[in-house]
Amino acid sequence: MNIGAVVLAAEKSDWIGQNKQLLRLNGKTLLESILDALSEAGINEQVIVLGNEMAEVIEAIRPKLGKIKIALNVAPERGMASSVQTGIIVLSNVDAIFIVLGYQPILDSSLLRKMIKILGGNSETLIVSPIHNEKEGHPLLFRKSLFGELMSLRDNQSIRDVVHAHADKVINVEAPQWSIMDIDTPEDYKRMQAEYKSG
Repeated sequence: MNIGAVVLAAEKSDWIGQNKQLLRLNGKTLLESILDALSEAGINEQVIVLGNEMAEVIEAIRPKLGKIKIALNVAPERGMASSVQTGIIVLSNVDAIFIVLGYQPILDSSLLRKMIKILGGNSETLIVSPIHNEKEGHPLLFRKSLFGELMSLRDNQSIRDVVHAHADKVINVEAPQWSIMDIDTPEDYKRMQAEYKSG
């Protein structure tokens, strides 16, 4: 299977006044770590979806831009679905895509490979989702047959709406706590750092 990844990096954090994906963990920005994990998992079709303030992000990942595509979401305020759609347009030729948060604190290439194996081993499966303590996490893996539904999402809808609409075609994979962690406050960032050290 030809697997792609849409990395959502258009969001900017209000509490730190900078892009969340440029927060650093263990000497790397979160975005750098994500791109490394995707490459380690053999995912060569990657697109980073950026917002209007993209120069800083591009400069931070410039050494990795050889094969990675960049796409601009001109209206990131419309929400995550608009960034997903921007990325799908660029990677419409793949068989499936990971939708990855650009500020995911940790991304494990072994989990990505496991998710790809599950999707490739069962033609009835449309979505593979990590879970931790029964809570849905990221990244999500969507088969190409759902691209049309993702492209049809409106501003007030979420990619989870597509997941829940096909609940009988979803396989959940148990994942570490980082799969459900988000960074909305300085306290979240501190918890992320603590989780990295403990993991």
